[in-house]
Amino acid sequence: MTESAPESEVVRNAEQSRYEVRYGGELAGFAEYEEHADETVFTHTTIDDAFSGKGLGSRLAEYAIEDTVARDRVIRPLCSFIKAYLDKHPDYDAHVIGKGVTR
Repeated sequence: MTESAPESEVVRNAEQSRYEVRYGGELAGFAEYEEHADETVFTHTTIDDAFSGKGLGSRLAEYAIEDTVARDRVIRPLCSFIKAYLDKHPDYDAHVIGKGVTR
């Protein structure tokens, strides 16, 4: 699954267990995850300082969450960036452990 905009692209790199955002063809950041049973556990997200202020972190988080939901998985947000994004977007609560999903 790939999402593109004129200057940025987000993809799931399953081999490296991370979602990647590229800007102008360069790797700008990524969100690392681990998969256990039906859970996708987001562990770390980073955007290179050279690409800050372009909204790439939000695009990356949105894509990663949408892709996870589309693959019928539940989200465990250990990463503070993904957790903060989910806190601002309660429409995803039904897919988040500790919100709409109890374990």
